[in-house]
Amino acid sequence: MTARMKRPERDFIVDRLRQYWLLMRFHRPIGIFLLLWPTLWALWIAAGGMPDPKILAVFVLGVVLMRAAGCVINDYADRDFDPHVARTRQRPIAAGRVSPGEALTLFGALCLAAFLLVLQLDGLTIALSLVAALLAASYPFMKRYTHLPQAYLGLAFGWAVPMAFAAQTGGVPPVAWWLLLATVLWALAYDTMYAMADREDDLKIGVKSSAILFGRYDRHLIAAIQVLMLGILGWVGRLSGLDGWYGLGLIAAAGLAVYQQWLIRDRRPDRCIRAFLNNHWLGMVVFLGIVLDYMF
Repeated sequence: MTARMKRPERDFIVDRLRQYWLLMRFHRPIGIFLLLWPTLWALWIAAGGMPDPKILAVFVLGVVLMRAAGCVINDYADRDFDPHVARTRQRPIAAGRVSPGEALTLFGALCLAAFLLVLQLDGLTIALSLVAALLAASYPFMKRYTHLPQAYLGLAFGWAVPMAFAAQTGGVPPVAWWLLLATVLWALAYDTMYAMADREDDLKIGVKSSAILFGRYDRHLIAAIQVLMLGILGWVGRLSGLDGWYGLGLIAAAGLAVYQQWLIRDRRPDRCIRAFLNNHWLGMVVFLGIVLDYMF
């Protein structure tokens, strides 16, 4: 009898954890990688190729927590929109499997855990982390007010760059702001590809996006943004004394950008999503170029 009474409780707890896991998108880690790569770029450049292990651990764990928090608050903000979009209607809040109150509680817990992590670092990094939390919390609401929420996402994702320099060096030099700009442009490019997949649904429900703003010039403007991003990354390399291996990494990244343009040529939603996902490899080859350049 006791065992039978406990089993429903266990099933309830397991179901709650599963729904929270889905809400935090741990089953789709692409967002973790897109947030992690610029963070690692910054840590390696700031440390001259040898980041402090403790700082590295704090930032990697912080990336995982804040990406999860971002997904939770995004779905909370979009709870009235997601049921009307084919790709998002089965998300836990949209489908009624997680309540808005539960989502806010989970968001607060994730932010608190991330803040406790950053308390291990210096005062400037802690101060910058407050800006990061504000950006993460406000980003999901930007699509109501601007056609460039993708650029705001880039700022939210890229804010780890000045934080990494602050943690590693005690300051935020000009190269950090250049790297932040490159990260913002990269996010604007890849998240516009993502938004292209939802453009028709977004037009129906009144959500703003760069894909809607760019219209029929979307591919051309994404290409221009990618070229500018790669050019700024080249300038970052020059400021940081990176050359051979880093240059090869940028060439590989340029090749991936061309491949992404090929994928989105017909603006098919499935191919736009594939192009978006391919940016994981773009971020990785840039990081490998940085690592190899400092090694050799």
